[in-house]
Amino acid sequence: MINNKKVIFAALILVGVFTGCSGDDDEEERGNWIERSVFDGVPRSSAASFVIDNKGYMGTGYDGDDYLNDFWEYNIEGDYWSQKASFPGVARSSASGFTINNKGYIGTGYDGDNELSDFWEYNPSLNTWEQKADFLGGNRRGAVGFAGNTLGYIGSGYDGDNDKKDFWKYNPTTNNWEELEGFGGNKRRDATAFKINNKVYFGTGVSNGIYKDDFWEFDLTSETWTRKNDLDYDDDYNILRSNATSFSINNLGYISTGYVGGAIGTTWEYNPVSDIWEEITTIEATSRQDAISFSNGTKAFVALGRSGGLYLDDAFELFPLQEYNDED
Repeated sequence: MINNKKVIFAALILVGVFTGCSGDDDEEERGNWIERSVFDGVPRSSAASFVIDNKGYMGTGYDGDDYLNDFWEYNIEGDYWSQKASFPGVARSSASGFTINNKGYIGTGYDGDNELSDFWEYNPSLNTWEQKADFLGGNRRGAVGFAGNTLGYIGSGYDGDNDKKDFWKYNPTTNNWEELEGFGGNKRRDATAFKINNKVYFGTGVSNGIYKDDFWEFDLTSETWTRKNDLDYDDDYNILRSNATSFSINNLGYISTGYVGGAIGTTWEYNPVSDIWEEITTIEATSRQDAISFSNGTKAFVALGRSGGLYLDDAFELFPLQEYNDED
């Protein structure tokens, strides 16, 4: 049965894509985006990324013709890109990535024919890759990856036949996967997650053509899930989407860009204390889906992605407390 509420809501969002931000034009907007160094490599969407110290790492993806396996480092303080050792697995898009103990991990994804389950570790000090135990949840793409200090997690996604809602944890010390229990949310693909302190916040995504409104907090210490206010809890919220990117800055979370019948650029800020969202300035660039983001906790960047058949290589830093300035 079609959920008319979600369909109507999605249609309203599409109206907003073409008419711009809602509200009084004279009202000052909070949030300013500054363009940063353009990516040196091939424009792409659906890359995998992670952050180690003040470096963002990004690789794989799809450029509209080919699946990719090149791999790059972005220097957050220096604002420049450097190419690193290529990802040694099969070229792919829609993989998942995270960081544990100053090492990066990329796994799962889609090679154009099949969903994948292989899993790899990157050592930035040696600029080398090592294959690890395959993801035990099976082949999938469009899954979400995140990590605590000692364990990594992958969950949700699409296995080629079915959207998923299971979550699995990876222990790099034992090189083993173990399934988690206790997630009561919906199946979905192309969701997103961000971390604030020792909590991960997970939501958005799509299944059966319906954009998912349930939003969850995962406690990395107790490995328990708590449902938070739905993403359409307030009538003014336009957060429902898939293929978004997310990050945190100074203990606030952000969901930006994505897809609702077309690429969008809207950006929303989440306060975990009040469990309330506030819309800030739309990304000051081409609306996009399947972008990546880098954040070191105090700085955050959104880069790459696509808008329809246009594949992008630009990058923008968000200053959420500044007033919008269309002159910079």
